[in-house]
Amino acid sequence: MRLRTVPLYDCAGKTWRDTPNGPVRTDVQTLTPWLAPVVWNGTYNIGILNKQYNKKTLRIGLTTFAMKKYIVFLKPLIETAEMFFMVGHKVNYYIFTDRINEVPTFSFGDGRQLMIIQLPAYQRWQDVSMRRMETIQDYSRQQFLHEVDYLMCVDVDMKFTDDVGLEIIGDLVGSLHPGYFKSSRDQYPYERRALSQAFIPNDEGDYYYAGGHFGGNVQEVIKLTNHCHHAILADKANNIEARWHDESYINKYFLHHKPTKVLSPEYIWLYYYGDPPIIQRKRFVEVPKSRILLRY
Repeated sequence: MRLRTVPLYDCAGKTWRDTPNGPVRTDVQTLTPWLAPVVWNGTYNIGILNKQYNKKTLRIGLTTFAMKKYIVFLKPLIETAEMFFMVGHKVNYYIFTDRINEVPTFSFGDGRQLMIIQLPAYQRWQDVSMRRMETIQDYSRQQFLHEVDYLMCVDVDMKFTDDVGLEIIGDLVGSLHPGYFKSSRDQYPYERRALSQAFIPNDEGDYYYAGGHFGGNVQEVIKLTNHCHHAILADKANNIEARWHDESYINKYFLHHKPTKVLSPEYIWLYYYGDPPIIQRKRFVEVPKSRILLRY
């Protein structure tokens, strides 16, 4: 595939202007086949984006699930978010947990706040993953829709290590999985069982998206999570559990409902995949952990 040099984009994916310093990036794909921007370092101007929203009452929500022993990851996630995530903007952190008494105390910047939502303790981590869609859908309708303009949903066992700002905002946002952004379609770990609601045929699929970072405006997040939740219920009725749980259903949804913005693996990097030069800035990365220690 020949890579295209494209102009800078605003939050809605509209063209602002070409960079005055010449080509943006020629080593990566910066535009999807349906003309949505793929966000990499060097493909946007954060100064323009911040000016665009300076006089607006924009509020961003960030959801995460800190269940059972994974509560230990909440502190580094929130502390680093205060350093790097939407700095200077209003943020609501929505924390779903079954261990309310173990939520740490934090200091927040102006217009930024933590909201704790208690959930029952699930037996398996797979159950947390599968119930996540239902939970985000329900609270988006009941609460988030009235409190924030955009909602980003992330895994808790991650931390911010570089600036993440308005460049990630879009109506419907997906993130390229760090393990498959350079792979061919036949290598994507889609759900291949035709009986599953997450099924994607061998000759279909655009990218493989990570389940640990997605979002958009709240209405679009409701549509995504509602679709995934009902697909999960349909599979459960047939004793089917998709290969990669809610991530499989997210990939099926994005196949037929194209994201208006795609985030590069800079925005969900796992150190297992090394340190390739193409990843110029690692903005949101995994926190090292012992899976034996944290096993449900």
